[in-house]
This record gives sequence, C-alpha cells and structure tokens, in this order.
Amino acid sequence: MDGMTIVTNSGAEPDGFGYWPSRRLPKAISKGGFHDERVFGIQLRLERKRAERSRKGFCLILINVGDIPQRDRWATLKKIVHILATETRETDIKGWYEYGVRIGVIFTELGGDGQELMSASEQMLEKIYAGMGRKLQAHVLQAIEATWHVFPEHFDINDTGNFQNRILYSDLSEINKKRSIGRFVKRTIDVAGSLGGLIFLAPVFLGIAILVKSTSKGPVFFRQERVGLFGKKFTFLKFRSMHVNNDSTIHREFVSAFIANSNNGNGRKTGGKEGEGAVFKMTNDPRVTPIGRFMRKTSLDELPQLINVLRGDMSLVGPRPPIPYEYERYDIWHRRRLSLMRPGITGLWQVCGRSRVTFDDMVRLDIQYTAEWSLGLDCKILVKTPLVVLMCEGAY
Repeated sequence: MDGMTIVTNSGAEPDGFGYWPSRRLPKAISKGGFHDERVFGIQLRLERKRAERSRKGFCLILINVGDIPQRDRWATLKKIVHILATETRETDIKGWYEYGVRIGVIFTELGGDGQELMSASEQMLEKIYAGMGRKLQAHVLQAIEATWHVFPEHFDINDTGNFQNRILYSDLSEINKKRSIGRFVKRTIDVAGSLGGLIFLAPVFLGIAILVKSTSKGPVFFRQERVGLFGKKFTFLKFRSMHVNNDSTIHREFVSAFIANSNNGNGRKTGGKEGEGAVFKMTNDPRVTPIGRFMRKTSLDELPQLINVLRGDMSLVGPRPPIPYEYERYDIWHRRRLSLMRPGITGLWQVCGRSRVTFDDMVRLDIQYTAEWSLGLDCKILVKTPLVVLMCEGAY
C-alpha cells in the first residue's frame, strides 16, 4: 500500500511483532484494509453466513510469519501487506488471523463446486507466492508457510476424521472461552448424571436386554456411526429395536427425500400419517420389531446413550447427532448445528415437538440452542424431557 505508514506508541519501528503494546494493529493499517485479529474474526464469521445464503464459497489463505528471523520481521511485514494489496481484489478481506503469527486473506464469493473451489484456491495461493517471490529475499521466503482452506468444506463420507475445518471457525474459540466455566459445569453434570443414571437404571437395562434378546435374534445393543461436534464420528449406542441384517436403503431414501422437501419449502407429508405434517422418523418402518416399536414410542431405546455421555461423545442436552449419510445431504447452513456443542440425548427440538417438526425447524432449534445456551436452559430441557417422553409427544 503506497504511502502507508505504520505507527507505534513508542514512535520507532520495532524489531518484531512482540514489541507492539496492543493486539490491535495501528489505525493506519486498518484504514488501508488490513484488519486486527478481532475484526478479522468477525469478518470470517460474516463471510461464512454470506456463503450459506449465496452458496458461493470462499477461500481462507493463512500466511505463517511467526518463523521469520527477528531482524527481518518488520520489513517483511510491510512488504507482505503491500503484496496482498496488489495481488488481491478490493472485496477480499485481509488481516491478522492470529496476531504476530498468521496473516489471513479471505477470497470472497469464488463460487463453483468443491473441485472448482479448491482449484481456484490453489491459484490464489500460487498468485500470492509469486508476489512474495518477487519482493522477498530467498531466506525470508523459505521461513514463510502458507495454507489454504475452503468453505464449505469438502465432505467425504469415508473420512474417519472431522468433516469441519476448525481453522474456518476461529470466532468460536472466543465463545468457548467466555463459556469455559459453564462448559466445565455442564461436563460435570453430564458425568454425574450419566453415571448416576446407569447405576439407578441398571435393573431397567437388564429387563430391556432380556426382552430384546428373547423376542428377536441379534445383539442387545445397536451400534451406529454418528457425526458429533465438528463432524467427528463416534459409535452411537441404542437398544436394538430392529431385526438384524436389515437394508438401510429404505431409510437413506427417506432421509434424502425428507431433507430435500424441507430445503425446497415443500410442506407435503413425508413418512407421517394422514392429516399430519412432515415427520423426521419413519412411522411404519418394516424393519422395527414389536418390542422395538414400544421402546421407540417410550424412548427406552435411547437409554444406552448414557454410555456415550460418560465417554464424552455426547452430552445430556445438545443437538441431535446425525448419521453420516444424513450429514452428506445437509445444506451448508445445516452444518452450523454441529459447530459449537456436543450432540445430546435430549435437546430443544425434542421438547418442542420431537419428530413432528420439519427438518429445517429441527436445525433452527438446534442452532438456537447453541447460540443461546446456558446452564439454566439445559435444566429447563432436562426437566421438561420426562414429561414429553411420558406423553409420547411426537414419538414413533
């Protein structure tokens, strides 16, 4: 940025970033379009929301400047800021992703599908590298590492890791810091509640296990892969309510149609009875056993999830954990429900209609829960859940 000056409180140019008294950049840089860490985090969050609405993805490029030799840091920073001003568009967003360590550049509204988005991101990174190659000395360039990250993230149903890239959600770390005490208390309640529940309900577990085993062939527990916080997979436990070796195709097709109808604003009945609205669960699933139908109606099949809570995969209260092939069908904004809280046995949507709400409404309730979460809200949901279960509201 020609003519730009960087002002410090000491009145002299420092040798390195560590000499700056504030985590915010001087106003001279901010006016030139280079944001401080706080503002850049806000811009990243807003860009995610824009991409969810416009369905035009973006690329976040991170330039690691933390390993630049101390004597070269100040001069190199000024050159990089100038390079980014000339090699990026006016609508692109530049600033500190992590103060003194990583500079971030958000290339906005790139559009295209996953492969096109990744290809465009590689081209952007090459363009920045080429600009630095012309302006920076070789030994300085070797100390700089750059990475690129695309939003929405590439989804691979066979991936065993996380589907969501936490780099793209830097603003959530600030929320977690503010909630650190509350989250510790929440986890304490989860451990105490799940452990107490497993001990107190041990006779119920035994009785259900005998019924399941004596009425159909197969194991007592049903194990299924589910998607948790930030897309991390875990083994989800329930009492088996279906015949073994059943074909999941019928449920895959149902889920795909249900989510597609919800996304299109289609209000037609999906899987429900005459006169009902759309429901999330299949009402006449031929794979369910007679005792399984009773367990589903009373939610007794959900009790083994207390083990998941004790393990730390789930919480007593939280968003519903989806199946991977369900997650694969998610719209971009749907994924937000798994970006802040562990999935739960019960949640806001379960006490607000359970299976009778539409898919989009369920997602909105989960997002509302994560945004407005408090220990008080958890207590209200936990108190209301037994009443909803006893009344069998929305259960199938």
